[in-house]
Amino acid sequence: MAEEVAFIGKIIPELLKGLAVTCRLSGGALLLGLGLGLVTAVLRVYGTGLLKAVAVIYSEVIRGTPLLVQLFILYYGLPDVGINLDRLTAGYLALGINSGAYQAEYFRAAIQSVQAGQMSAARALGLSKLQAVIYVILPQALRLVLPTWANEVIYMVKYASVVYTIAVPELLARGQMLNSKYFKPAAIFFTVSVIYIIVITLITKLTDGLEKRLAIPGLAVESGRD
Repeated sequence: MAEEVAFIGKIIPELLKGLAVTCRLSGGALLLGLGLGLVTAVLRVYGTGLLKAVAVIYSEVIRGTPLLVQLFILYYGLPDVGINLDRLTAGYLALGINSGAYQAEYFRAAIQSVQAGQMSAARALGLSKLQAVIYVILPQALRLVLPTWANEVIYMVKYASVVYTIAVPELLARGQMLNSKYFKPAAIFFTVSVIYIIVITLITKLTDGLEKRLAIPGLAVESGRD
């Protein structure tokens, strides 16, 4: 037992390096997904013609295909057309584009939960449609969507592990490398699991507190992830 504890203590610094990469990937992908998701949601609710069609196609295609396939297309497929991405960039893009499609659905549901009369009232006060969306609709929608968006943060930390398949040295990949070196899968992957649980528990506590401060009583938006 003491030997196992000592071994875990020995590998933790290496696993924490992987955790740092996981956090960077998750944070960057969430921000990219936030931008894509907001734009896509607004276009799906208020857009017309080609722009709305592009938003619908993006959302449906990305949500209808596996994240791993999207990652492989970016990393292994794009070089066939002369575009070469490094591993980390491919990871950021795959995770961000995938998250953006799901975030778009969260934001769309939140926008549609805001009373339709508020758009009419904003227009009556002299605001343009775009100004009404930015200054009246979105601030309320962002408060409504927070509980669902908090789940996306948790999903992203876990889904970031998919980039180990293209040798990005995140937490799971570090665990795989350590296992190849020491051949102690039980101790190594148990430790990896505990690190994930601790990180996700901390995120849950932080987002729960934020949700309670910003919640709109009686209103909520359902998660779009299965």
